[in-house]
Amino acid sequence: MTTGAQALIFTLLDAGVEVCFANPGTSEMHFVAALDDVPEMRGVLCLFEGVVTGAADGYARIAGTPAATLLHLGPGMGNGLANLHNARRAHVPLVNVVGDHATYHKQYDAPLESDIEALAQWTHGWVRRIGSGASIGADAADAVAAAQATPAQVATLILPADISWSDGGEPAGPVDPAPPASPDASAVAAIAEVFRNGERAVLLIGGAANGEAGQRAADRIAAATGATALVETFPARHTRGAGVPALDRLGYLAEAAMAQLEGVEHLIVAGTGAPVSFFAYPGKASSLVPDGAHVHTLAGPDTDVVAALEQLAELVAPDVEPRLAQPTAVELPTGDLTVQNWVQVVAALLPENAIVSDESNTSGVMLPAATAGSPRHDVLTLTGGAIGQGLPVSVGAAIAAPDRPVIALQADGSAAYTISALWTMARENLNVTVVLINNHAYAILRLELMRTGAGTGGPKAQQLLDLANPDMDFAKVADGFGVPSSVATTCEELAEQFSVAVAEPGPHLIDARIPPLL
Repeated sequence: MTTGAQALIFTLLDAGVEVCFANPGTSEMHFVAALDDVPEMRGVLCLFEGVVTGAADGYARIAGTPAATLLHLGPGMGNGLANLHNARRAHVPLVNVVGDHATYHKQYDAPLESDIEALAQWTHGWVRRIGSGASIGADAADAVAAAQATPAQVATLILPADISWSDGGEPAGPVDPAPPASPDASAVAAIAEVFRNGERAVLLIGGAANGEAGQRAADRIAAATGATALVETFPARHTRGAGVPALDRLGYLAEAAMAQLEGVEHLIVAGTGAPVSFFAYPGKASSLVPDGAHVHTLAGPDTDVVAALEQLAELVAPDVEPRLAQPTAVELPTGDLTVQNWVQVVAALLPENAIVSDESNTSGVMLPAATAGSPRHDVLTLTGGAIGQGLPVSVGAAIAAPDRPVIALQADGSAAYTISALWTMARENLNVTVVLINNHAYAILRLELMRTGAGTGGPKAQQLLDLANPDMDFAKVADGFGVPSSVATTCEELAEQFSVAVAEPGPHLIDARIPPLL
């Protein structure tokens, strides 16, 4: 006989889900045991649920297909919510399996009883509670299909323990996800006329358009019409470097974004929405669209945005080639590490076809410019804004693409949220080089303190933004988790250590100590 857990895993595998990131508890033990019956499913243990969900997010960004999670009841899912939020905002496919008490046990209100459905609904995705072993396969197949809808989403399956351990589980074959909507031909034609009228226009692209094909089409349009093409502020996956159009990202700071959009008469959005400020600030507008500018939607998140851009390019730029970034040799800097020069070290030494998980925050503001002519690479950014993503995402990316070097550029404050991801890197022997930018501060919050009009703050305020008392020794922390480490305070040290780390298999952490931006 087949148990519910076995049927679930068989169905996930048949639908192309081959990895399960897990932090299980008692209610998930039969799922854990079933992994030995289905060796094709790779189980990856993470020590905190936020690492589980972040790793599943990173895997999907690179593989393009979902991984599964395995979380312990409502509290387990609660611990994973921040990175589920990031996954939701990144529109990545993720099958989120959450265990629950046995159906007959829930009436007793055991200490870990909680409203899992309410937590799952918070992700604005697909949610289903498995009702029987007979339905478990169909439920799982539906979950995988729902996760891979357009736009992709978090699909949560709630698995009661007794359904997991009981015989009578019935696997099911895969279900085809709903295809993306085709571009609206009339919208494409109308926007072509907007570009032909000679008024100043900006094309803002997001989602799947941030890959090579979408950027090539966007740059053809920009080159032919004189418009500016921009990438959304925090793309889930941004292909860039030599051989790819060097499109700038829309600035994170509202002031920077508004400067990029100043004087724009038409804003055309494709695969994203009209830009808004990340936060409200006293006396400042929430919308970043200039007064009087017209917003036009070429393709929403449910539409094949790359096809829409390519159709538009054929109308306004039929004979125009995209302008591709040329390889640029970056001279290695010397001297003490600073915000300005550490990015040049990375740019000079970035390996071919790297995956860069960028959560360097304020310390990385100069990274995009420095790496524009570096070898072709993919950048994974903090799409949802919930910090603590960078290390887990790099875990998932490394498992999705074991033949590619993964570079995690990680700020110190956000690293502390999910630092146990280092242990999973060591356990799985992942090729991840972590450059931990250790500036001993929540530097972004020092900036926000001023931008909100709250001033520079007195001693009590500054104490809440300071990470230097005591200093965190990330090299020792890494050693404790089984990741070889080193400390760099100069450009020369960082260059030598980075070169060695990238060349050697397995994980490495470089504790790069720099002064804060503020």
